[in-house]
Amino acid sequence: VQLQASGGGLVQPGGSLRLSCLASGSINDMGWYRQAPGEQRELIATISSVGITDYKDFVKGRFVISSDNARNTVYLQMNSLKPEDTAVYYCVNGVLIGRYYYPRQWGQGTLVTVSS
Repeated sequence: VQLQASGGGLVQPGGSLRLSCLASGSINDMGWYRQAPGEQRELIATISSVGITDYKDFVKGRFVISSDNARNTVYLQMNSLKPEDTAVYYCVNGVLIGRYYYPRQWGQGTLVTVSS
């Protein structure tokens, strides 16, 4: 499965963006990661093949992950953005086993910059 993320850009603090990830085939357990400059890549949120979502604490209440299985698309709605949310965001196709997520295929990433 190939993944293509889009929707990144420049936004002011407090603003919103919606990222999209289009898969070339059927999606399974999907996730969004991000990598800030000089930092390690980190998991943000996951959505299982049956729609169960999970979020890391630092985005809980601000970001929403959703999927449209008919369109093979996963979304990440990002609200109340902060400068520290600046990063390259990656969508991932993987496997959820219990509370652990194992990435398998990565998209190319889309840059989100939060700045005034």
